[in-house]
Amino acid sequence: MTLSLIVVEDRWRSHVDQVLSESERVVPVIKGNGYGFGRPRLIAELAGRAPYVAVGTVHELNHDTTSALTATETTAVVLTPTLSAPATTDMVLTVGSPTQIEALRGWNGRVLVKLVSAMHRYGGDPSLVSSARAAGLEVIGVSIHPPLPTADGSGPDLTCEVTNWLPQISSELEVWVSHLSATQFAQLPSTHRFRHRIGTRLWHGDKSMLSLSAEVLETRSVSAGDLVGYRQVRMASDGHVIMIGAGSAHGVRALPDGRSPFHFAAQRMDLVEPPHMHTSVAFIPTGRPLPQVSESVDVQNPLTQVFVDRVVTGQAG
Repeated sequence: MTLSLIVVEDRWRSHVDQVLSESERVVPVIKGNGYGFGRPRLIAELAGRAPYVAVGTVHELNHDTTSALTATETTAVVLTPTLSAPATTDMVLTVGSPTQIEALRGWNGRVLVKLVSAMHRYGGDPSLVSSARAAGLEVIGVSIHPPLPTADGSGPDLTCEVTNWLPQISSELEVWVSHLSATQFAQLPSTHRFRHRIGTRLWHGDKSMLSLSAEVLETRSVSAGDLVGYRQVRMASDGHVIMIGAGSAHGVRALPDGRSPFHFAAQRMDLVEPPHMHTSVAFIPTGRPLPQVSESVDVQNPLTQVFVDRVVTGQAG
């Protein structure tokens, strides 16, 4: 195995249990790469614990995912609108414009109507509810997706992003929200029934519970002036090039500022060239600690962007 997600299992499970217990109205989100764990693993974690889970697109509902959800009596809610009606009606879709509604005319399934927020991505006003019903769709609620909270509090008031719409929303409809804290969700008015979509906070929590590592597959000594890699990069000094079993196929890439995502012995390793497919080539100058073949190095990469080869669980030390 090469790229691994290391999970401190007891702390992670305790955290997931705590978030799910905040409210019976929590809707876990398992979209994309399953927050680094993979969607099938997270579905298994949720067996019998949530009536709904949120996925990213209709294309994430492949046979295995649909079968796993059916077995747990869980309904998938698709967050990203689609312009093609699915062949089945065993999921809840999202619509946020007249065009998206028209694309589903005749589908006869359930939908959430997305209302516009400060995100300014998908969404319209509550008149879309009537439009969706006129197209033969069963509207089970509305969806409000505020932006992420800003660290300095300078962004929009996330609670107001929700409550400002409430006077125009029938109390018969559920209101699905995201990006609110547990406290903010608990303080929403009793005039409506709410559901709380939670993804990153549910699965990641305290990041010290999770880490990425990759195996060293080969090391080679090099001298100043040697040419290395696909791009034949000239080495500036003597040292070793390190072949690491993680690359672009795993979603591993250089940091936004161009620095390497790899560390060994608490020191950053320089990239020789950008990560490529299943291998990244790093450089360690002579005199610094050198990993041996089969040892692991730390990987600095957002978990929502990686596809790991395995998930390794352990207990807190």
